Amino acid sequence: MLDWLAVEEALTRDGYAIIPALLTCDQCEAVTGYFPEDQRFRSRIVMERYAFGRGEYKYFCDPLPDLVSELRRDLYPRLSPIANRWHAVMRIAERFPATHAEFREICRRAGQTRPTPLLLRYGANDYCCLHQDLYGDHVFPFQAVFLLNEPGRDFDGGELLLTETHPTKPGRAQVVPLRQGDAVIFAVNHRPVRSVRGFHRLSLRHGVSRLHRGQRHTLGIIFHDAR
Repeated sequence: MLDWLAVEEALTRDGYAIIPALLTCDQCEAVTGYFPEDQRFRSRIVMERYAFGRGEYKYFCDPLPDLVSELRRDLYPRLSPIANRWHAVMRIAERFPATHAEFREICRRAGQTRPTPLLLRYGANDYCCLHQDLYGDHVFPFQAVFLLNEPGRDFDGGELLLTETHPTKPGRAQVVPLRQGDAVIFAVNHRPVRSVRGFHRLSLRHGVSRLHRGQRHTLGIIFHDAR
């Protein structure tokens, strides 16, 4: 049973929350095995072509694999109340419905119809530049990443990086330590930080440091769809 209060506290304090061993080793291997199955995906991106870094990723097509669909559906209603509280204190007008099906319908009406869960693969010397996953007018403020390989056994390097830009102070960078099967939930765009005048917004970006050896696969769950 997950302690969602602790998840919210970590998100509010750090901008991310780790959920250990949310996937089993067998589930990680199964999802990794999807990568060569082109029929599961709507597009493939070679990162170097677009100056995104080095490595490649693929966006799943509908219907999503059962496990991917279940993760998206089941995590969303736990995160949407937190998202609404964040938007309230940051004075962002959009509020999020109780179920992911309802939110997808909002995305659909806005022309955001392409699914965004993705599978990423990095090899030696690959990396991902700092970025935000913003795909349209409707952006859910959290996303989840699942590490599918074991650091030190399957690969070295390739740490998940999170950076924050503060409006009045120097920013900071964090390395997020993950093991195989762990999930990390983090802020897509902004997070609220209390100030003497209420709250201000910190801007966040994420990326992956250079891989030194082996292969690293991750599953990304983004809750808003793309145009």
